[in-house]
Amino acid sequence: MIRYLALLIVVSVCPVAFAEAGDFPACIDALKIRAREAGLNDTVINDVLAKVNFNPRVIELDRRQPELTDTFHDYLNKRVTAQRVEQGRNLMARHGAFLDELTAKYGIPPQYLIALWGLETNYGAYTGNTSVLDSLATLACDERRSEFFTLELFEALWLVQNDVIGQAQMQGSWAGAMGNMQFMPSTYRQHAIDADGDGRADMWNSLHDTFTSVARFLDALGWERGYRWGREVKLPKNFPYARASSSNWQPLSAWRDLGVTTTAGKPLPDSSLSAAILLPSGRHGPAFAVYHNYTVIMRWNQSQFYALAAGHLADRISGGGKLAVQPPDYPPLRKELVMALQTRLNELGFDAGKVDGVLGPLTRAAIQAYQDANGLIADGYPDGETLASIGVGAGAVEVTAQ
Repeated sequence: MIRYLALLIVVSVCPVAFAEAGDFPACIDALKIRAREAGLNDTVINDVLAKVNFNPRVIELDRRQPELTDTFHDYLNKRVTAQRVEQGRNLMARHGAFLDELTAKYGIPPQYLIALWGLETNYGAYTGNTSVLDSLATLACDERRSEFFTLELFEALWLVQNDVIGQAQMQGSWAGAMGNMQFMPSTYRQHAIDADGDGRADMWNSLHDTFTSVARFLDALGWERGYRWGREVKLPKNFPYARASSSNWQPLSAWRDLGVTTTAGKPLPDSSLSAAILLPSGRHGPAFAVYHNYTVIMRWNQSQFYALAAGHLADRISGGGKLAVQPPDYPPLRKELVMALQTRLNELGFDAGKVDGVLGPLTRAAIQAYQDANGLIADGYPDGETLASIGVGAGAVEVTAQ
């Protein structure tokens, strides 16, 4: 999860990132220097940082995150299941009185707190058993996101140094997230709160601490009271697909004027509420009108798939039904094909960003721009026609009308 960094670290030189385990000790030596400059004391540097271990499994998992490799069909169906919906409804009822108190104080409806809990740890069933310090040190010494994880490592060391979390308890995910809600160390320091009055903010064992901390965090991220995250919508046959983008926000009334309706075919509200239209599976999949609170969930986890899954799971937990249009079961695109696609788009003057084999927002925007400029349906999805037009992987993706 991407978090706000609370630790104010003033240093002029970034640590050297090392890709191999054999270089790990040299990286830790460089991190010790930075840690001291950041204000961490010698005890935590010598007794904790000096004793972290390289974890090659962390690097492997970093390279194949489901948000980066799964299709929307696979991602959603693995996470929004009938069992998870039923369990979420039961848990929301069980903790209803306290959740309602939090809604009154922070404005976050209970179904969102429960949905995030379900997505993060399957309602606390698995909070992770990997050393957070080992994970963060390994990622700090890896070239892909060294600076981010260096700062999170220092936040974790600060939590140990100040006895906020015991070193033995600091177990979590491969990426360093902890507790029932998988807070990164910076978020734990900034937003975890002792709500049950036992003297410690414990997001492993106290649901009062957990729910209060999450409600407080979402409120700090800018949750807009009285509004939902978004909704599934139905697009007209003549919809201008080039306008479906996370960067194109229009009043609901404007989308209504274009013929966008509810899934039941009723007009959208004639409202000034700002919304964007998203097509995570292209024109043959579900369409969503997302609102400001969707962007708040995106600040929790910067994945479109995650934010849509969280919103949909919350809707299901609060009594909503399945999507009216199910995401098509397309095969995932091979990394090599996506890299070739990114390379070709960049060559043609459509900025697909770094050639990394990840079909992220920038690549999708480049595909959409290419489609719009070349008379194709500009839904941002790399179907077979689009790939053939661009000149890569012709016939690699079969798309049939739904």
